[in-house]
Amino acid sequence: MDLTYFNKKDIVIIGCGKMGSALLSGWIDNGIDLQNITVIEPNPSPWLRKKNVRLNKELPKKPVLVLIAIKPQMMSTVIPKLKAFGSSNTVFVSIAAGTSISYFSKILGDKTPIVRAMPNTPSSIGKGITAIIPNDYVKKSQLKEVEALLSSVGKTVLLDFEQDLDAVTAVSGSGPAYVFHLIEALASAGEARGLGAELSMSLAKATVSGAGALAEISELEPSALRVNVTSPGGTTEAALKILMDKKIGLESLLEKAVKAATKRSRELKELDDE
Repeated sequence: MDLTYFNKKDIVIIGCGKMGSALLSGWIDNGIDLQNITVIEPNPSPWLRKKNVRLNKELPKKPVLVLIAIKPQMMSTVIPKLKAFGSSNTVFVSIAAGTSISYFSKILGDKTPIVRAMPNTPSSIGKGITAIIPNDYVKKSQLKEVEALLSSVGKTVLLDFEQDLDAVTAVSGSGPAYVFHLIEALASAGEARGLGAELSMSLAKATVSGAGALAEISELEPSALRVNVTSPGGTTEAALKILMDKKIGLESLLEKAVKAATKRSRELKELDDE
């Protein structure tokens, strides 16, 4: 995706940790001019220091977009300092979990164009997915610009309701951690059956990666792909009887995990709204 459209437009990134860096890396790969990007990051990584961005410099007067990529607990300190850009043509894009659009509106102004977005860490390799929801002051043209920037690191999906972001956070935002733990658990199970640690981890990584890639490109639903691997009376069926147990199986565990993450996302929002 060509992002040279933004080359004469000022963009501000507030916070450039893992996710901020992932997005910036995607923009770089898609041709954006770094000279018009101002990054505010008190602890810049060696990678960021090497980039030709305006690092910790004075903010431009009329940025087209301000990306908020800081932790929720830092909002009360940082956001008031950006009030001068509120209720203007500057679009604010927040990737912070649990921080509501209303929170930003209270500080920046009721007519401020705001987009909440929830990317995930595979964005760092261009394989992410980002859910977005704009408020009523984001123009269609501005939303397309935001989608273009976020699509540089993977897919984007547009939500109808802001409240859905809590569940999105729990599924795709936190989801990579669940998959990484699956790899750990699968490798550990292999070791318990006598495989060497290195071999077991290699098998687990390649299996999860390959299965995910197959699910992504296949025209078949994951349930059909599962059935295709499962021979009646075979080894896979024996394992799935455990994993698909309605009370203690994987589906039950993930339902509880996603419920807990959704609840925490809502709690974070309530703390910000106080």
